[in-house]
Amino acid sequence: IKSEIQDKNNIFGYSVDVSDKDSVKKGLEYTVKEIGIPTVLINGAGGNKGKSSFIDADLDVFEDVLKLNLLGGLMIPTQIIASYWMENKIKGSIINVASAASYIPLSGVWAYDAAKSAVLNLTMGAAKEFAPYGIRVNGIAPGFFIGHQNRALLYKDYDNRKLSERGESIINHTPYNRFGETEDLYGTVVFLASSKASGFITGITIPVDGGYLIDNI
Repeated sequence: IKSEIQDKNNIFGYSVDVSDKDSVKKGLEYTVKEIGIPTVLINGAGGNKGKSSFIDADLDVFEDVLKLNLLGGLMIPTQIIASYWMENKIKGSIINVASAASYIPLSGVWAYDAAKSAVLNLTMGAAKEFAPYGIRVNGIAPGFFIGHQNRALLYKDYDNRKLSERGESIINHTPYNRFGETEDLYGTVVFLASSKASGFITGITIPVDGGYLIDNI
């Protein structure tokens, strides 16, 4: 990412383990040293492992996915950054990455469904707790975007753009009749990050899904 946009932007990268508090703290310290105190946190870490029936779900895998999406993907970075903001009287913005699965469970990925549903709940809870400090907490819920994780799920032949049965079903239930593009997320993220644009908005999660969630109307 840095190599792609460095020419037009002043950016830097620092790798952290979001499941480790000390690692996140070091990342924050490095950021403050390099560019000053950050005012926006995007909790985007997450993922899934495998697929199974509800009965056959491996509970060790279930726990791992919950830890990845909830502890690493929300709780730990939020605790570290928000407490730093409170100590330094910074009115920051936290953006949690939820999912269409936060609202409608996807069959076979039960831990992911549970974790992303919890993101909605925790976004509202944290928003209420942090509001007296001027810290806003909101979420963005992407629909179906093509990535390395789900490419094989949505396409049976990606090179020739031949959809899988599941991919066809999703397109048929998306009023915009296409998958999302990365650029479709930019405006919502910038809106939620900006105190001028959304300074009186907190505790909400905005779906960016081409209408997937309203298809049953």
